Amino acid sequence: MTVATPENPEVELAIGGMTCASCANRIEKKLNRMEGVTASVNYATEKARVSFPEDVAVDDLIATVEA
Repeated sequence: MTVATPENPEVELAIGGMTCASCANRIEKKLNRMEGVTASVNYATEKARVSFPEDVAVDDLIATVEA
């Protein structure tokens, strides 16, 4: 488990519109491909817990999910 620190903050994103577990897997895979990002997406709760380095903005994470 990754622990949130000032250098490696953590955020929980609400993700709507997922229609199946494959959607959650696809989003998780795309987030985890980002440099230094560790993500876990839960289809049932429609949330993603994301740990990311300080050089990555939350807007970047959201843009990746929207893409």
